[in-house]
Amino acid sequence: MKHLLSAADLGYDDAILILDTAKQLAAATEQGVGKLPPLRGRTVVNLFYEDSTRTRISFEAAAKRLSADVINFSAKGSSVSKGESLKDTALTLEAMGADAVVIRHNSSGAPHRLANAGWISGGVVNAGDGTHEHPTQALLDAFTLRNHLRNGDGDLKGVNVTIVGDVLHSRVARSNVLLLNTLGAKVRLVAPPTLLPYGIEDWDCEVSYDLDASLEGSDAVMMLRVQRERMNAAYFPNAHEYSSRYGLNVTRMNRLAESAIVMHPGPMNRGMEISADVADSDRSVIVEQVANGVSVRMAVLYLILGGSESK
Repeated sequence: MKHLLSAADLGYDDAILILDTAKQLAAATEQGVGKLPPLRGRTVVNLFYEDSTRTRISFEAAAKRLSADVINFSAKGSSVSKGESLKDTALTLEAMGADAVVIRHNSSGAPHRLANAGWISGGVVNAGDGTHEHPTQALLDAFTLRNHLRNGDGDLKGVNVTIVGDVLHSRVARSNVLLLNTLGAKVRLVAPPTLLPYGIEDWDCEVSYDLDASLEGSDAVMMLRVQRERMNAAYFPNAHEYSSRYGLNVTRMNRLAESAIVMHPGPMNRGMEISADVADSDRSVIVEQVANGVSVRMAVLYLILGGSESK
């Protein structure tokens, strides 16, 4: 695996390999192994053009646990704020000997451009590009689902996942639909019509406007953050109206099967798409998703950089 740019790039065997590798790495961490040596001498650059807490820290922790050297590059306070192009930034990173670049960018397609333009020779990992994709988030979600619903093994065949909320602006939703279908799960998207993207009928999933009617039979409900910072128009009347129709509260959660779990990619708008008591309930695996993200990103970096093998 040279790059990870899209969940669509992962075939069934690729996805299972990443999940199985993450499981082994998570087991090593649970056994108290502080650092593993496979990426000693390698350099991983976190190139973030958008603000991030969970994803950036998760990638940094993943690289360091594999003994890689890590450079954190933020667009703010760098030459990017002076107008430097992505190409020139990439050439600078290449000159510094970057073996892998983890990029988050506000423009959809930026990771593909970085990987395919010949500016750098190392691997590229898409850590979120615009409203396009976020493949490692989908992988950690699949890892979490597999742990709870499949005892940590195999695929997700027959699992019913309901994804609720701001699908229009969600790179998480797109990547999850792609990857969960690859792993055999059935996906239903629930959102107001104004928060569904053009062409949604071509996605391999069911679509509903009614959350209450969609809860029955769900093995997992994944709530999406309402991304108000990307909204330049009124997509729903007000926050109260949105929460009453598309928010997950205790009453709705209690209609789920006892084994069903509640997920959220974070950060959360507590009281809007999810109530505080649901977010903090025993059904919630939101904090676990964050922990699983480190193991999954360790697996991705390990597989892209070939472990201890030379470039």
